Amino acid sequence: MTRRIVAAALALALWPAAGVAAACSADAVWLRGDWGEARFRVAVADTPDERAQGLMFVEEMGRFEGMLFVYERPQRVSFWMKNTLIPLDMIFADARGVVRRVHENAQPGDLTPIPGGDAIRFVLEVNGGMARTMGIGPGTELRHPSLGAGAAWPC
Repeated sequence: MTRRIVAAALALALWPAAGVAAACSADAVWLRGDWGEARFRVAVADTPDERAQGLMFVEEMGRFEGMLFVYERPQRVSFWMKNTLIPLDMIFADARGVVRRVHENAQPGDLTPIPGGDAIRFVLEVNGGMARTMGIGPGTELRHPSLGAGAAWPC
């Protein structure tokens, strides 16, 4: 119950329209689960160069900001934290936008590969600790225009 209250308060603080139907836009990812709903303002990395750059050299990021990595097809993905200056949570989702794995608090500068699993099409990176704070885990659904008509939570 506490997580639901925290998630609701955080979502409302982020965007007053959180209680209204979630609108899709390219610069926002909505998430929902048994913990509630939340919105993150995102930059989209959907080209090989943008995905390679990721959040490298970013010194700070707002509490409800992040980056959405979009792949052309479901695949095995792995990330590392080279030249990344802030801790990140990595939220790995399948082609339907359903979260399959969360890696919490990836450490800045660490070159250890962080596997996301097989058949991953989307990766949402947010500030380290946000996934745990909000209750984001496997089964959470993402909403974004890039998910298309087959999404678990379509636009």
